[in-house]
Amino acid sequence: MKTFTLTAALLTATTLAGTAQADKLDDIISSGTLRCAVVLDFPPMGMRDDSNTPIGFDVDYCNDLAAALGVEAEIVETPFPERIPALMSGRVDVGVASTSDTLERAKTVGFSVPYFAFEMAVTSNDEAGITSFEDMKGHTVGAVAGTYEAIALQAQVEAWGEGSFRPYQTQADVFLALSQGQLDATVSTSTVAQANVQSGNFDGISVVGKAPFDTDYVALFAKRDEYGLLNYLNLFVNQQVRTGRYAELYETWVGGELPDLTVGGVYR
Repeated sequence: MKTFTLTAALLTATTLAGTAQADKLDDIISSGTLRCAVVLDFPPMGMRDDSNTPIGFDVDYCNDLAAALGVEAEIVETPFPERIPALMSGRVDVGVASTSDTLERAKTVGFSVPYFAFEMAVTSNDEAGITSFEDMKGHTVGAVAGTYEAIALQAQVEAWGEGSFRPYQTQADVFLALSQGQLDATVSTSTVAQANVQSGNFDGISVVGKAPFDTDYVALFAKRDEYGLLNYLNLFVNQQVRTGRYAELYETWVGGELPDLTVGGVYR
């Protein structure tokens, strides 16, 4: 009986050890390809150039990650609402998609430490007479469904008790609606606001001020049980900062003062 029990225990331990060694990180390296979910209507983080080639901060970040792994990068265009479903369905390996690291999302996916930080800005239709965040009260406002700023803005409209909130699928839809007068104002990251106003694609809109929302820290993400991959992503973010690559990409795609990725007393 003791011999049988010992043999069974050894077999079980061997099986568990084999299972524990399997990791998405190994799979990616073996496949030779890293598939990144990237939002391509979110300039300057992700967009397409005149030849329809994906470019932007997140695109370069995926390319850097792939290079570090010694594999080819595959940019998988993924709208905001599809970022996590794309991972869970196996269409992508990681998300490099300006994704806020919320506790609700962390119930489904695993996040790295922050790799970028956004401040929020108000952009309005020039005819709406809005010159500040508080001026949006009572107006029709909107943002991309599921994003940090959409959740915060909808909650603010409900708190005001007047006006209305409209969700959209893409940033292009939001700024088109804003330009056409279907929306009076929107809240987006300051990077997106400036990029869209300066693009010349949307007439009659202006950035009119900051929105008093918390800094939006965004992280890389993978399946929450892929501990080896998540550990690697954390180290990769760390390396991007300490080698100066983060600063280089920020200067290339955004410019200005480099945002701090740390939270006092938390990230070191």
